[in-house]
Amino acid sequence: MDLRSSPFVKWAGGKSSLLPQLLHHLPRQFSNYYEPFLGGGALFYATCERNTSFNAHLSDINSELINAYVIIKEKPDELIQSLSNLELDYYRAYSTSKFFYEKRNWLPSTPVESAARLIFLNKTCYNGLYRVNSRGEFNVPFGRYKKPKILDAQNVRAISKTLKDTNAQLRSSDYKSALSSCGKNDFVYLDPPYQPKSKTSSFTDYAPGGFSEVDQRELAEEFERLVERGCKVLLSNSDTPLTSRLYERFERIRVTVNRPINSVGSGRRGYKEILVLGVPN
Repeated sequence: MDLRSSPFVKWAGGKSSLLPQLLHHLPRQFSNYYEPFLGGGALFYATCERNTSFNAHLSDINSELINAYVIIKEKPDELIQSLSNLELDYYRAYSTSKFFYEKRNWLPSTPVESAARLIFLNKTCYNGLYRVNSRGEFNVPFGRYKKPKILDAQNVRAISKTLKDTNAQLRSSDYKSALSSCGKNDFVYLDPPYQPKSKTSSFTDYAPGGFSEVDQRELAEEFERLVERGCKVLLSNSDTPLTSRLYERFERIRVTVNRPINSVGSGRRGYKEILVLGVPN
């Protein structure tokens, strides 16, 4: 059976289309892998296809997302059953739209139910988008897909194995706390919410509070500190005058990629991004 794992959610800024470039700059050996803006985790899964002989430290500010990872790691069969029930009820519903909004308003009583709800909404909402309002409430409308695949049991089991094989530590925290234990020869991948190219192009938020220009500047300072501590650091961001200035001391590689989450199809192609390499002296 093929146990190759892949992202279980579609996430704004997902890195599937950028994987060849990212993997090219991934160090061959490291003891610890840190990814504090985890999202869908595409690079982590691709890294694990090469080997799993490292310890993974995976985190995100989004506590619902991290809960889903924890449940997949520790209770995959319970999650599969919960998703199976949701999928069956969705297909049987007289109005799939009404069923969607009922589940969007649902307040789960267990971590397994919460994980199932997150995955269900991600598979059935508009454009597979994750967005919350200022109160932290998921507010994406119904997606009107004909027959979305809500349950992928094989991938859930594959991810569970991958997380266990890498002894994954999963935590919901800000990136600075998540990176406090990084040391020499550890690998860090930073994939923050992107710096918008204009004031009108910013994606509305992954988590309450967003990620401001001040946050971008603080992240650049953290990038430098990590390199000084001996970490091997790889960062991806949008290619803007600000990001170019913030990382001018480091090697920068400009790439053009497709962005799968955009309401206009033409807006999904030809997006300019930047990779920044931080290698200790």
